[in-house]
Amino acid sequence: MNMRWIVRMARWARHPPSEKMVKLVLSIVAVAAVIYVIERYVGWPDWMSLDNTRGRLTPR
Repeated sequence: MNMRWIVRMARWARHPPSEKMVKLVLSIVAVAAVIYVIERYVGWPDWMSLDNTRGRLTPR
């Protein structure tokens, strides 16, 4: 383990993040998990996929 991580853990132990910050981080993780589950079980929508352009974008 890197010494920087140990110092960071000690700082968090002395001064834990606020409840607001914890809620923010957990909500971001929850949104990412929901997006992953939707993409995994429903599939990737066609409108979010790029067409095969062989490395360059061409206007339609």
